[in-house]
Amino acid sequence: MQIKLLVEGGSMQPGPVLSQKLGPTGINISQVIQKVNDATKDFKGMKVPVELNIEPTTKEIDVMVFSPPVSELLKKEIGVEKGSGMQKKTKIANASIEQIISVAKTKLPNLLSKDLKAAVKSVLGSCVSLGILVENKSPVEVTREIEEGKYDSEIKGEKTETPEEKRKTLDEFFDKIKEEQERILKQEEAAKAAAAASETTEAATSETTTSTPAVEGAEKKEKK
Repeated sequence: MQIKLLVEGGSMQPGPVLSQKLGPTGINISQVIQKVNDATKDFKGMKVPVELNIEPTTKEIDVMVFSPPVSELLKKEIGVEKGSGMQKKTKIANASIEQIISVAKTKLPNLLSKDLKAAVKSVLGSCVSLGILVENKSPVEVTREIEEGKYDSEIKGEKTETPEEKRKTLDEFFDKIKEEQERILKQEEAAKAAAAASETTEAATSETTTSTPAVEGAEKKEKK
């Protein structure tokens, strides 16, 4: 029996899929979960693909752990829990090329990339969907630069450590980006609030105008 799952590294919980599959076999689900958690503990905080190969007759269990998706590795690398959700408007981080190389090296055996350079470009594609800047720029622009050979030295040298001074510069740049994003967000919220207030005022005015003729008609009848 083969069961494929996507679990939280080191923190798998009982679920309906596992119960339905293992229930008829009489295999202890708690033991399976413990075995999976032990096998995935190094990926704590990430979603990890897991394949269970189970022999129902002997109840032997083999756990195969695969590399987490690129998006999970990226979030772990830059220290965020989720992507932007509004990639074009809101950026969540400013990664160094070294961080991208680190993720690409980890994922290379599971990618269809022919070499590390191709893997780096693949990881940059995921940066676009998550809303991650790279080297103060759009990942698309960095991809073009890689094709032009700009980062050949870092990629060929498989550099995965970001120099401290460079990290400081990247963080300072991103602090300005965050300030601008927050400023724009506040402006949009203020504009929405003003529009909502205007609609409320217009509705109240319209209601008053509509009810006035009826009141005047009633007053005329009383005079007669």
